[in-house]
Amino acid sequence: MFSLSEETVALQRAAHDLMYLGMDGSPVYSDDLSRRNGEVYRLTTALYNSGTKGSTVEEQANICLALLMGYNASFIDHGEKQKHVQDVLYRCWDILDVLPASLLKLRLLTVCYGEVFDESLADEGRAIIASWDSASLIPEQKEAIAEFQNVVDNPYPWEYISE
Repeated sequence: MFSLSEETVALQRAAHDLMYLGMDGSPVYSDDLSRRNGEVYRLTTALYNSGTKGSTVEEQANICLALLMGYNASFIDHGEKQKHVQDVLYRCWDILDVLPASLLKLRLLTVCYGEVFDESLADEGRAIIASWDSASLIPEQKEAIAEFQNVVDNPYPWEYISE
């Protein structure tokens, strides 16, 4: 039996790996893609259905981050996905108001922005990044900045927008 922390980290890792599958130039095989997608969906559904909210604001933020990453990475949808994403986003609005500026907050802002494209979320993310010393960034901060920038620069990656 996994602890809540282990469950959220496992989902975040699995979702991240699925989202970046093949980005290193290695081939993507359909059976591996299908297996990973099914695992992310299973982990996401289990965490969502557990009803666990977390006891600290950081736990709550990590749960929401894991759920949004899972829903974003998995292409499985049995008709409940959008409702679940909306439920998680409602939880995020309260969490973001009290979560201190941090790597976790930037990551949560990034996935929320990727769902709703609210410029105030991007502005808050930019403020967090600007507060960091660029000369002493840790790898996790560099990765979070790159992900943030990618989502902000490509807000509608799967949509064709006619002008």
